Amino acid sequence: MTTPSSCNDLCPPPDRAPDLRPVDGPEAAEDLARFAKALGHPSRVQIIRLLARQESCMYGDIAATFDLAQSTVSQHLKVLKEAGLIRGTVDGPRVCYCIDPRALRRLKAIVAAL
Repeated sequence: MTTPSSCNDLCPPPDRAPDLRPVDGPEAAEDLARFAKALGHPSRVQIIRLLARQESCMYGDIAATFDLAQSTVSQHLKVLKEAGLIRGTVDGPRVCYCIDPRALRRLKAIVAAL
């Protein structure tokens, strides 16, 4: 087994298929509520911004960016991952997180339709 050279090697490629789901109606409302709840903390918004700028990031680099306990950062990452906004990949002791571009496009489309 080869060792990945960077976090980019650990994150799966993003789904680039167009999202044809409606931006209005019950499904869109559920999606927006889930995303809004996940983004309901300033640290989680900052994590999303960090990952959107860097494309991917190791857990240790994310944790070092914030003046928070590592367990708190882990909890924020868990909430974002459960909402589908980020993806995480484990490779032994390394954990790499990256934004889910399709979910971010979905969020932007739903908000734009408000």
